[in-house]
Amino acid sequence: MKILTFKKGVHPPQNKYLTQNMAIEYLLPEGDLVFPMSQHVGTPCEPIVKKGDKVLLGQRIGEPKDAVSVPIHSSVSGIVKDVIPYLVPGGNKVLSVIIENDKQYEKCEGLAPRKDYHNLSKQELTSIIRDAGVVGMGGATFPTHIKLTPPADEKIDSIIVNGAECEPYITSDYRVMLEETDRVVQGLKIVLYMFPNAKGYIGIEDNKKKAIEAMRNAVKNEPNIEVKVLKTKYPQGGEKQLIYAITGRKVPEGAIPAKIGCIVQNVETMVAIERSVLRGRPLMRRIVTVTGGAIQNPKVFNVRLGTSFRELINAAGGFKEEPVKIISGGPMMGIAISSIDVPVVKSTSSIVCMTAKEAALPEENVCIRCGKCVNACPMNLVPTEMNRAVVKGDYERFEKLHGMDCIECGCCSYVCPSKRYLVQSFRTAKKIIMDNRRNRGEHNV
Repeated sequence: MKILTFKKGVHPPQNKYLTQNMAIEYLLPEGDLVFPMSQHVGTPCEPIVKKGDKVLLGQRIGEPKDAVSVPIHSSVSGIVKDVIPYLVPGGNKVLSVIIENDKQYEKCEGLAPRKDYHNLSKQELTSIIRDAGVVGMGGATFPTHIKLTPPADEKIDSIIVNGAECEPYITSDYRVMLEETDRVVQGLKIVLYMFPNAKGYIGIEDNKKKAIEAMRNAVKNEPNIEVKVLKTKYPQGGEKQLIYAITGRKVPEGAIPAKIGCIVQNVETMVAIERSVLRGRPLMRRIVTVTGGAIQNPKVFNVRLGTSFRELINAAGGFKEEPVKIISGGPMMGIAISSIDVPVVKSTSSIVCMTAKEAALPEENVCIRCGKCVNACPMNLVPTEMNRAVVKGDYERFEKLHGMDCIECGCCSYVCPSKRYLVQSFRTAKKIIMDNRRNRGEHNV
């Protein structure tokens, strides 16, 4: 069995043992639900309900304002308590619809199931997926219908399902591959129907042997779908790294995967596609891993969008000791949060509650020019020089060093013996550069 991988990368402790054998638990929300109008890359939605309105399960409450946007749907029935800016996991306040859950889960007349999707055109399927609010569930939240509508001159021959889940601690996708195997495959088959000249690949790291077996059994009679075993290495699930590992192709600088004939979708995105087309259900749920050394009973939940982090943590038994850091997402690329009174959004894959031992961060020291960051960077960048440019405020040099191509994976920070805050500085620099471009009226950013 050939094990595929990319060049460079790192091997952080996996720490998936906390939840990898925990079946997904279905969790209904108890308190109010919060639905931010910005849960995807692109233009935020416009709220189309107001305080006092009655809403139903699956009802559209946020309307997209342009093509690079998708609607937001209520995951419960109830009354709109308010429409106000509200704190989200990213640390900003975003205009949000707050709904008082009546716990009746009264359904609206939503999207109609289309089990006869073979009679639909690609455009009709794309519209169904967009109207269901489906985005990339691996964390990037890029609207899925945009990925499924590449430029006409791009010939797509590879649909890649990202089942790597290379971030430490997280087991959400792993449990989905075990428990919703057929839904993942069916979602892939729908996409392959849209691209009849393409072949499907499901990439899974070799530390997920049960998922590899489950997926192989599920596709053994599908001649155009193949499971690819990947080396357990971070960031194996990065889009460009995954494409290289499976196809041997490199995405050109500044280009999208469609340029080399590939489309990559996350495991749970495939389930969301299956639910939207075959079941007529908009995106209203997430599979969330609640884990870390500070959690009493680490678990994996099927939870409604809008549910408070606090409810998930309480459902996992609360804290067995006070966490020193709580991260939305994984420890490598996730975001440390200041409050657990924030809602689960479309990008929420996990809540990692870390003890002082797990989150120990040594003091930053001067660079010793060892080159370990260069040897680890999967994008073949020079992090030490990029960091030096940022420290000097020389953002022009940062761009010349291809700093905007940084995927913020954290490999450089992980291996740095001086514990330089490398990826943090790159994230700040990229934001400043993007803001400057917008201020200059450069819209294609």
